[in-house]
Amino acid sequence: EVIGKTPKILNSGRQDKAFYTDMWSRIKRTGAWSGEIWNRRKNGEIYPEQLNITAVKNKENIITNYVATLTDITMRKAASDKIKDLAFYDPLTHLPNRRLLLDRLSQALVGSSRSGYKGALLFIDLDQFKSLNDTLGHDVGDQLLQQVAKRLLSATRKGDTVSRFGGDEFVILLEDLSSEPIEAATKLETIANKIINALNHPYFLGVHERHSSASIGARLFDGQEASLETILKQADIAMYQAKDSGRNTLRFFDPEMQKTIRARYELENELRTAIKKQQFQLHYQLQVDHSGRPIGAEALIRWQHPTRGMVSPFKFIPIAEENGMIISIGQWVLETACQQISQWANNEQSKHLVIAINVSAKQFSQVNFADQVNAAINKYAIDASKLKLELTESMLVDNIEQIITTMRTLKELGITFSLDDFGTGYSSLQYLKKLPLSQLKIDQSFVRDILNDKSDEAIVSTIIAMAKSLDLDVIAEGVETDEQKQVLLNNACTHFQGYLFSKPVGIDEFNQLINS
Repeated sequence: EVIGKTPKILNSGRQDKAFYTDMWSRIKRTGAWSGEIWNRRKNGEIYPEQLNITAVKNKENIITNYVATLTDITMRKAASDKIKDLAFYDPLTHLPNRRLLLDRLSQALVGSSRSGYKGALLFIDLDQFKSLNDTLGHDVGDQLLQQVAKRLLSATRKGDTVSRFGGDEFVILLEDLSSEPIEAATKLETIANKIINALNHPYFLGVHERHSSASIGARLFDGQEASLETILKQADIAMYQAKDSGRNTLRFFDPEMQKTIRARYELENELRTAIKKQQFQLHYQLQVDHSGRPIGAEALIRWQHPTRGMVSPFKFIPIAEENGMIISIGQWVLETACQQISQWANNEQSKHLVIAINVSAKQFSQVNFADQVNAAINKYAIDASKLKLELTESMLVDNIEQIITTMRTLKELGITFSLDDFGTGYSSLQYLKKLPLSQLKIDQSFVRDILNDKSDEAIVSTIIAMAKSLDLDVIAEGVETDEQKQVLLNNACTHFQGYLFSKPVGIDEFNQLINS
């Protein structure tokens, strides 16, 4: 079939005339050519091959013919394409991955610097995605991610790069928005709002119908004022600002925001040092009965920073909660409180006092938390009934059965429990009767306006009546005046805590207070 014919019968049509001109020029010049080429099989199928052509000469050095060696590289090319795909594309959504996005962003910064046109980076994080994964499973979560990818592609322009960074994070690169900052920001906002609208439509995931939203952080760039890593980080910061603003919204990066993040980062590092060097103190706020007799104290942590001075727990406790350092801090509070109870046991004026410590949700949810408490009690040989653990209502939202089990284990040791800030969070009377509590703590927000707000007085009265019916003690915090105390007494509340009796003070001042 091929005798007398030229290799043109194998021509795929994918290489142009210039390609073959260059090939033959090189063969005539060097006597050989090697490279990849697309050829055609007898059945018409086009395939890639490695082609080596060598010129054969006779004794007179005249070319008599050519020998071509052909190797089918279809499988090799497929493998190469697969490797490239794995290296640069997300296997689930087939979107560019982090590596490819960063490469394109690097090129975009160069292009933006030359053209003067601004580009932008959108950092997108799906809201409540973890909840969907936990409730419906990762397979359903994967379906949602695939649908989100398609919606992002449909909501953006043809030249934009939509990438998946991993998990539920997507990053979009927008180029050539405008040379004018305001116009560029306006175009960016239009695209972002289109994305938000597209993602807000319901998702049909097998038998499930779900609604989802996204928080978007945006960072404009012109290729001159910031590095690639900085732009990406700032877009990420803006995304978290969008989450803090209520989710399902867009936020542009604000330099002031970065200062706040930087300050938080520095404080977090210093907090690690504080744990290692034990820079904490416990201050004690007196708790009294109706006659003013001391019955105990709430232990409140303070951070004595070497340069910042006394740092309020409102500044460092939220950070510790987020990064898990609250577990180490909580353990220190537990140990220190038990040690103090041990010291008070030797004093006639203080041996009856109970110390209440606050326990975080993360600390309490540890599987060995009860063992930790028991170990501290045994270490300092204290009466366990002198230790009270204060829990918040927000802790009761998740894993309530596990919480009840841990509480019962601790109660068998003699530990008592107080439910802090009662009435301000998630109150379930069904759970309340199942919890082995000893006390309800009336939040200071109700006490503050109890003289002027009938609603607050009614709430306080209801809490006290309910507590009495459940055979629970009641203590009111934030008591600052005799008038507030009297209203509480009139409503049968007989235990108090607040500035009327004492502010939180160091241990030496507290000991003087109870011994005076």
